[in-house]
Formats: sequence, structure tokens, C-alpha cells
Amino acid sequence: MVTTMLHPDTITALVEARHGDPFAVLGPHDTEQGCSLRALLPGAQAVTAVTEAGEFPLALQHPAGFFEGLLPDRKKYHLRIDWGDTVEESEDPYAFPPLLGELDLHLLREGTHQDLGHCLGAHPLVVEGVRGVRFVLWAPNARRVSVVGDFNRWDGRRHPMRLRHGAGVWEVFIPRLAPGAIYKYELLDPNGSLLPLKADPVAWRSEMPPADGSIVMDTAALPRPAALPSPQAPAAAQPLSIYEVHAGSWIRDAKNSSLGWEDLGDRLIPYLRGMGFTHVEFLPVMAHPFGGSWGYQPLGQFAPHAAFGPPEHFARLVERLHEAGIGVILDWVPAHFPTDAHGLARFDGTALYEHADPREGFHQDWNTLIYNLGRREVRNFLIGSALHWLEAYGVDGLRVDAVASMLYRDYSRAAGEWVPNIHGGRENLEAISFLQELSRIVAGRCPGKLLIAEESTAFPGVTRPPGEGGLGFNFKWNMGWMHDTLHYMQREPIHRRYHHGGIAFGLVYAFSERFMLPLSHDEVVHGKGSLLGKMPGDDWQKFANLRAYLGFMWTHPGKKLLFMGGEIAQRREWNHDFALDWHLLDQPPHAGVQRLVRDLNQLYRGLPALHERDAEAEGFRWVVLDDAQNSVFAFLRQGREGTPPALVVCNFTPVLRQGYRIGVPRGGAWREAFNSDAAIYGGANNGNGGLAHAVETASHGFDAALELQLPGLSTLVLVPAEG
Repeated sequence: MVTTMLHPDTITALVEARHGDPFAVLGPHDTEQGCSLRALLPGAQAVTAVTEAGEFPLALQHPAGFFEGLLPDRKKYHLRIDWGDTVEESEDPYAFPPLLGELDLHLLREGTHQDLGHCLGAHPLVVEGVRGVRFVLWAPNARRVSVVGDFNRWDGRRHPMRLRHGAGVWEVFIPRLAPGAIYKYELLDPNGSLLPLKADPVAWRSEMPPADGSIVMDTAALPRPAALPSPQAPAAAQPLSIYEVHAGSWIRDAKNSSLGWEDLGDRLIPYLRGMGFTHVEFLPVMAHPFGGSWGYQPLGQFAPHAAFGPPEHFARLVERLHEAGIGVILDWVPAHFPTDAHGLARFDGTALYEHADPREGFHQDWNTLIYNLGRREVRNFLIGSALHWLEAYGVDGLRVDAVASMLYRDYSRAAGEWVPNIHGGRENLEAISFLQELSRIVAGRCPGKLLIAEESTAFPGVTRPPGEGGLGFNFKWNMGWMHDTLHYMQREPIHRRYHHGGIAFGLVYAFSERFMLPLSHDEVVHGKGSLLGKMPGDDWQKFANLRAYLGFMWTHPGKKLLFMGGEIAQRREWNHDFALDWHLLDQPPHAGVQRLVRDLNQLYRGLPALHERDAEAEGFRWVVLDDAQNSVFAFLRQGREGTPPALVVCNFTPVLRQGYRIGVPRGGAWREAFNSDAAIYGGANNGNGGLAHAVETASHGFDAALELQLPGLSTLVLVPAEG
């Protein structure tokens, strides 16, 4: 029988799962007695090492399951473990060398590892001819880290990990483990206290809530959707019409259950194509513990939410959308994360991902924790997540949530509740630097992919390149336009003359950034009512107002985003627990609004004047701005040289106006390309019979003018008639 040469304290530390360097003790080691093989297998009845030279039983050295025996040499072996009810055969995790290379460790230390999703987390590998799973976790302040799961009876003594000093990461290779295994991490904090079990921050797959484990996934087998064809023009010159979707409530089955990614795609893709949207934007699809957060409190920044199916199904959905010519944008949340014990909060017993000071690290509005963007590893984690969705899943852009809350240290905080920056100011310099780094890396690695900022302040240069002092986003949500115009439209038409600037003010700054016009989910929740419900008047006026407003939005400078349900004039406020009220389409007014949005998308994509110069002042000219008395606006949209202009006329009162003169840049016939009052949309069918003729008379700075009939509560679009 082998007499162990280990100090009793070492064995005690092992069996009590307090030893910080298990690889220094477990596995094969040269000793004075020969090659000593040690294994910690609590609950095992007997353990035998099996080699080509024969079988070598290991002796029980401690009743908690510490075994030791001698081998003739350090050649390849595996363990036969008798658990009493079963016999397991497997290679020894502690016989394998470190697997992370020096380059990985160097990049992790620097916080510049751009393939973080392939470095950290759980990845099936073949090591020395043995299939298994490599686990890597960043937890620099933990005293001990173990992988636990059904495969080791959730016993943290079975698979303690190796610390790679300097990088603060722990790793272990578990032989014969396969994709589908559920796992978590068991950590001791710096004081040696046991923490709640933690999910893997870089897991590619997670359990269905309320379960909160991580799942080993065959990451190499994930379908890689082909990219959309590269556009010939920059994004600012393209038509972007985005349909914002909450995957769990766009449509539901007969039992009011959410559809999975596959069934959702069967319904959603033909709908998007038929409606003419260029992109779909999903509310966050990242794994989140509470469905009522709509995904805006994510914990799995690398894993699609399990409620809708496995990651492979989401990848296939992206692929199918691309095959249909539809781009995919995901909402992405780097501003904050929830406090759930299994998540990132005090991950290794310290404020690792968050700031330690609650004045910096706790978001009072949302009861969430704020990422410490001054820490290079945290920045690396988030940039790694962004690249993961853009590259592994091939999505076409990320809409970055709550950017305003990131940019200012005093965001939603009273005096004394925030910490100034190093210069004494309120700007969050670390967040600014992070966003600049993010945009530089995305532009370099993923050219053509979009970064869109939900940013509601006057912070300068959101869409300016980082090299010029900007943040580097492709587009910024124009929250000011949304608030001003919705407030205007909510007023009774008789009062709109006193608030004429509500429509016009957005053009004062419309070209200071590259803007997107959002009518998002935020405008139809929390007691705000639906878009239709915001409109004043009786039912006829509500629909007419909404049609005119949507016509104005689609012709205004800026890319378009509409939340689901707006296109069918949903009557009730959005509720994430129920599907949209698709039955409303049986009623002509609702079907009319849907057809109007479809035709607006077609018009917007087909008329270069409506999208080519969205971000250029030269693409817009007011024609009628001063008619507050009649609440009439008219403007020209202009594309590149040689592109015909488009005249847009809005009448925001219910009064039919006859013979309204508007100057135009050329004489001859003008075609009425769009009329929100058309009968096919549910309107009164007033207008100009599809054609109007400009006469030679000076008006509004032009030598020609149209005399138009302006339907009440309407938007018209006229273009020069060909020939």
C-alpha cells in the first residue's frame, strides 16, 4: 500500500475544497516512491488506474474520497471509478497540461482579446486524442473555483480549476464531457466563504428560466449565417426602414404561448417582406432571468434567450432573414445588469464587473448594477459580446441601449449622489472611451455593420468618428423629434396653430447627427397608450391623424423605426404577455393603416430623394413653414444630382383646403405619388386625382407653383411626372 507523502493539511484543504492549486497535488506526480497518482473522488467506492501496462488500484487515503497509488510511469492512463451503483471510466482531468496559450493570456491581461467568446466559457475540444470540454473563467479574486454539474453530482470538490496567474483566469479540461451538459461555477471568495453558484458569463447557451444554469454547446457547429450583399452606398444614403419586434409577443399560439425561433420565422419573414421593411430589430434576445424586463436586464451576454429555442435555431432565423433580403439588428445592453445572485453581481466575492461605490455602481431607476468601464477586462467582456453577435450570428447591427445613462455620471442622480470625473466634471470619461473603442473595433472587424445609439441628450458627436472626437455610432435615435412631434399630434387640431414649432423644430438640428426616427416600444407602454390612442378626436380623426403622422415620418429626414402594432393601428397599449391584436385587420380602418405603411415603405425605397441625403442639409428645403394659422407644412426632399425631387405637403387640421398654392422647382405635371387620405387607406379620398400641373407663377422662391387640394389631416407626396 502506498503511504502518502502529502502533509495532512494539504489533504484537508483538498477534501474541504479550500486548496487554491489542485493541479499541484492531484494527477500524476514524481515522488521518491515513483509516479504517484492522486485523485479526489468523494463518494467513490474504489478507483483503478488503467494503462497499457495493466491495472493499478489506488488506495483510499482519506474517507472523504482522496485516493493515491503508484504507476510504473507517467504514460497515458484512464480512471475506472466504482461509485457503488455505477462504474465510470474517464481520463483524469489533472493529467492534462494548461490549455490556454501565452498569447491568449497576454491578450486577456491587456483586455484586448477580441475573440473572447472562443477563449472564455465552455468549449468542446479534442486534447491529446481525448474529447471533452475546456472551461475557462475570469475570477481573479476567488480563492478557489470549481465546475459543478450533474456530471460530478454538483460537488465542488470534484473539478477544482487551475489558476493562470497574472490573467486572473481559471481553467480545467473535463474529459468525455459532451455538449448538452448543464453546469455552473462554485467559487470561494477572497475570505474563503462559499458564494452562490454562478452561471457562466460567457456561456453560449443557458437554461430556460427560472432555471439558471449554463449549457455546454458545440460552438464549432453553430451555423454561420451568410452576410447580406454589401451595399453600394454608405448606410446614411440607404433606405433603412426598421420593424421593432418583441419576439415573445408579436404573435402567440392558441394557448397564448410564445413561438420558438423557427415558428416565429415562418410567420415573421413573409410578413416583413410583404410590408417592405428593410430590417427587423429585436428587443434584447440575450439570456435574461425575468421576462417582464423584455430583455433589458440581461445576464447571458453571449447566449440567446432559451425561451425561444436553442442557439442553432436563432442562427437559422438570422440566415433565413438574410435569404429574404432582410437585415437583423439586436438591442444590446452594456449599460447595466441585474443583481441576481447567480449572475455577475460580486462575481468572485468582489465588485468585479460593477463599481464598488454605489454612487457609481448602482442604477437607482432600474435597481441594477453598472458596469465598471474603467476596468479593461470588463470593457473586453462587453466588446467581446458585441463581436459575438455580429460575427458568430452574423447580425447586421446593434442598437446600444441607454447610452445617455452611460455618458453622464450624474444621470438620474441628485447632488451628492454621484462621483465627478478626474477633472471634476459630470461626463463619464471611461464610458466615452469605451464607446469609442467599441466603434473603432466594430468598424475594423465588421465593416458595414451598424451601431445605433439610443441617446436622448445633446451630447456632441455621437455619430462623429472617434478620430474626430466623436463616439463613432452610425446613427442616433432622434428622441427630441419623437417627443416634439408626438406632443404636437396629441393636441386637438384647433390648438396646433399655437404649437407650430413642434413639427418644425426637429429640422433645426436634423443634420447635426445621422439620425433615426424612432416610434419605439417605449412610446406604447407604462400608461402611454398606443399610437392610435394618442391621437385626438373621434375614430375617423384618430385614424386620419395617425395616417398623416406616419406619412410625415416616412418623408422626414432620418431613417425609420416603428414598433410592432403601430402598423395595424393597435388600439390597446402593448402588453408583453399577449400577442398583437391581429383580428383588428378584419376592420377596414386598421387594414388601411397597414396598407399605408406598406406603401410608404415602397415609396421610401423607390424614391432616392427620400433617403439618399438623409444626413445632409442639402437634401431638405422648407417650402411652407410659416402657415401656422392653417397648420400646413410643405418641404422638398432632394437626392443626388439628377434625381427628381419629392414635394411633401402636410395638413394637420381636419379642414379640406382648396386651391392651396405651393411653389415648386419645375413646371409641368406632378404625380401624386402618395395620399394618406386615399380610400384604400380608409380616408375620404380627397386630393388631386393623381396629378397636378405647375403653372408659371412665382411662389415660395420658385418660378412655378402647384395649386393643390389638401385633404384634412393628410400628408401628400408629389413628384415630377415622367414625360
